[in-house]
Amino acid sequence: MVKKTSSGICHPPASSYYERTQSFQPFESIDACITSGGRLPKRLAQNQSIPPRKDSSTSYERSAFGHGWDDADGDCQDSRAEALIATSSTTVRFATDKECRVVTGRWISPFTGKVIQNSGEIDIDHVVPLKWAWKRGAMGWSQLKRERFANDRVNLWPVEPE
Repeated sequence: MVKKTSSGICHPPASSYYERTQSFQPFESIDACITSGGRLPKRLAQNQSIPPRKDSSTSYERSAFGHGWDDADGDCQDSRAEALIATSSTTVRFATDKECRVVTGRWISPFTGKVIQNSGEIDIDHVVPLKWAWKRGAMGWSQLKRERFANDRVNLWPVEPE
């Protein structure tokens, strides 16, 4: 673990201040800490070749938040299906008796007021966009935490596609 202080210094275990650093933001690697805007202590920086810092907006990749919708509770309904179920104003219908994939319901577009009944005509957006979260600290989160955030029902919003 790398410890980033409020002054922006990234202390890896090799830092003479590592053990003394009590108030910090943890990072999994030096690269993640530096990418977040941190820097190495002067003594370490003089002894190491640090790659140039990438701009966080260009280093963002959607895949950093996982691939596809997760079924964290193992009930066969992924986070997309759970968002559709939770926001439908009527009881949803499923593709099969297993009740995994939602096919119909009743959703009202938050932007146009249009009533949508076919789940295939619904996109799921993130209330807090993933790129926005990335630029404001998610780049320093663990992969598991980013995947949980991307699939968090509270952060999912059914909308009309563009």
